[in-house]
Amino acid sequence: MTSKHDRLTIGELAARSGLATSALRYYEELGLIHSERTAGGQRRFARATLRRVAFIRAAQQVGLSLDEAGAALARLPEDRAPSATQWNAVARVWSRRIDAQIADLERLKLRLSGCIGCGCLSLRKCSLYNPHDAAADQGAGARYLLGDEPAQTEGTTAARAPGDARADL
Repeated sequence: MTSKHDRLTIGELAARSGLATSALRYYEELGLIHSERTAGGQRRFARATLRRVAFIRAAQQVGLSLDEAGAALARLPEDRAPSATQWNAVARVWSRRIDAQIADLERLKLRLSGCIGCGCLSLRKCSLYNPHDAAADQGAGARYLLGDEPAQTEGTTAARAPGDARADL
């Protein structure tokens, strides 16, 4: 049986983790962390929740989404530190994800350098914002500025909202 000293209020968890209580409630809403309720309806978190919150923050720091952090947390125990085997399984998934992110950034870097190097910044020729001159298929003029949605093209990393200033390049 756990004592009341093994439980943290949301304020204590916020102070110890460095996150706002609203972020902790959001994490709980997403199922990333869990609390028990007192008879008065107040949240009480197991001390092990501090480890889960630190894990979520580490995942975000390396560029993983909350969904990806949640998938990893689902494979780890809630009430204790993970074993080396459990952690290594998660680390392998994270490593593959980080490698893919690095590759995406390297491709973006190469495209960006080519774009700046040409000096024209033409929408007709720009592989970043208008690959294969897809905007021309939608008609004459600055199609994205006029409110047309950019076509989702495989390999495109720069999706924009209508009116995005980048469309004016």
